[in-house]
Amino acid sequence: MAVGALVALGIAALVIGFAKTALGGLSSVSVAIFATVLPARQSTGAILAVLMVGDLVAIWHYRRDCDWHLVRQLVPTVLPGLALGALFLHVVDDTWLRRSIGVLLLLMVVLQLALLARPAPPRWAAARGGSLATGLGAGFATMTANAAGAVMTLYLVAKGVEKRRFVGTGAWFFFGVNLCKVPFSVGLGLLGWGDVRRALLLAPLVLAGGLVGLHSLRRMSQRVFERAVLLASAVSAVALLVR
Repeated sequence: MAVGALVALGIAALVIGFAKTALGGLSSVSVAIFATVLPARQSTGAILAVLMVGDLVAIWHYRRDCDWHLVRQLVPTVLPGLALGALFLHVVDDTWLRRSIGVLLLLMVVLQLALLARPAPPRWAAARGGSLATGLGAGFATMTANAAGAVMTLYLVAKGVEKRRFVGTGAWFFFGVNLCKVPFSVGLGLLGWGDVRRALLLAPLVLAGGLVGLHSLRRMSQRVFERAVLLASAVSAVALLVR
């Protein structure tokens, strides 16, 4: 692999660590980097292994900050969402998958902007149907594009979840979801030992990014931080669509 590609993957690992301990939507930048450096199908399994390293870093730091009631509301439809995503991966080619990732990321950005523009939190998140739709959307988005951080951001912001509890709930939710994704990814031939070895090599960078994220979350305004994440997600999505 070329030096430039290795540097790009290293940056993606830093961003994953930062996102996992700060605001998950930023992981979409790493999704875009992996899909640019590697073939889109291969990138979904490769980044999953690195994301799971980030999950372990996050749940260690936020092990007491999960709102398990919110997680239980999402669980019933996550597995059907994963199954739909696996079916989608099975039938589309690499070009369509890359473009789908880009469209999905752009859609999440638009939805988040619409949410932030509202003067008051929307009511859909309080309804049971909102939780079920979020679980289904998160399962599909994470299976196809590892991009469910934006779905969870929409849901937790709409719920008015406090910042640290927000990150802790997302950390534990995605740790469980990513574990469930492993057999799907192995069965589709997307995840192998080479991906595990790459993730272990990148682990120190994930940890370093995670430490930076911890300090940043304490000091930065949530509103400013969300704007930066939205901009990065939009740029990454456009890059995937025009590549």
